Amino acid sequence: MPVHASPIKRQRQSEVRRVRNQAVLSRLRTLLKKARVAFDLQDPKAVQQAVAQAISTLDRAASKGVIHPNKASRSISRLSRKCHQLLLAKTSGGEISPPA
Repeated sequence: MPVHASPIKRQRQSEVRRVRNQAVLSRLRTLLKKARVAFDLQDPKAVQQAVAQAISTLDRAASKGVIHPNKASRSISRLSRKCHQLLLAKTSGGEISPPA
């Protein structure tokens, strides 16, 4: 346990940030799971809505420093690519092909 004022304050700040980051990460994981479920259902409207929410939350988490900006960018790219493939497959009537 810290004795001096400075480390005591730092410990308080760390705990507040940990709880806040935990809430953001939990929401992020939930929205990513909803997007994956929407992809499994292959419903274009649900996919677009779920992906939009997930992208927004990823951006927000990266801007707050909860996750690394490169991780957010990578996840957004993967979600967008998968969404685009699904929409193309649904409009052309074909099956989704795995990425090259």
